[in-house]
Amino acid sequence: MKVTIGIVGSGSWATALAKLFLNNCNGINWFIRNETDINAFKEFGNNPKYLSSVDFNTSKIQFTSSLKECIENSTILILAVPSAFLNNTLKEVTASSLKDKIFFSAIKGIVPEHNLIVGEYLNTVYHVPFENIGVITGPCHAEEVALEKLSYLTIASQNLTNAKTVSELLNCRYLRSSVSDDIYGTEYSAVLKNVIAVAGGICHGLGYGDNFLAVLVSNAIQEIKRFVDAVHPINRDINASAYLGDLLVTAYSQFSRNRTFGTMIGKGYSVKNAQLEMNMIAEGYYAVKCVYEINTSYNINMPITSAVYNIIYINKDARSEMENLSKILS
Repeated sequence: MKVTIGIVGSGSWATALAKLFLNNCNGINWFIRNETDINAFKEFGNNPKYLSSVDFNTSKIQFTSSLKECIENSTILILAVPSAFLNNTLKEVTASSLKDKIFFSAIKGIVPEHNLIVGEYLNTVYHVPFENIGVITGPCHAEEVALEKLSYLTIASQNLTNAKTVSELLNCRYLRSSVSDDIYGTEYSAVLKNVIAVAGGICHGLGYGDNFLAVLVSNAIQEIKRFVDAVHPINRDINASAYLGDLLVTAYSQFSRNRTFGTMIGKGYSVKNAQLEMNMIAEGYYAVKCVYEINTSYNINMPITSAVYNIIYINKDARSEMENLSKILS
């Protein structure tokens, strides 16, 4: 099968993935909704809004503002839009148009209208078989890919042939990837680590130090394990880089928008003002509400998630919530 990559989205992670794929592909299709952005991209050879330091050979990119066109001309679609926008992005797409298409989600979020991770959403709403669904997960930041710093990805799919195909197309001098069949665990872990990063940022904004953050993160990986084991119980090593590694880089890195968002909340910003000032989507904001609601069916012990939910959605005092949380962590 001839493989043609189509990228859906124009943010920093979509841009980083496009850079990686173009190391090994003769060309890609790239759906960018805004025609003005496409024209600027063609004129200057870079994404005008995200990772603008990365130069592209635009002759290898088939830009389009038509999602239907991108889907029709691609065999593998890489979804890299914020989870909150996915439902709207795909609203004019029919299930029949997705027949035989392969999807890999690089979103790391839950579709809020359905409270489903992306793989489940594609299967439930568009009837995409799970064997045609995969996940691209970290530990990896778009900014470090742009700087060509050595990075790692995990490519998960129940169809390991598809996972290996995408893995080989991403591998390059500064990117190494491995494959997994755990689409549930890797995707839910990618969602939950954003929630934990918000918690870490709140603590940082409140003045807690590295010692407390280490305790928070070590408790967080156990919280993630409890959740993913309940939702999809298989044999998995929670300490592998797709789980623990992704959590660590998101909780600690200066590039983590979720940590930045949390830091602003801890410093006293309102949720709305923090979002406006960042001008970027922090997936943890949406994820914590979805996970909290999903957990009503499981009743898993998730004190960190509950604390973040209480602060962001119930408007409870951040300092009091973190003080109460600190008393039960060990």
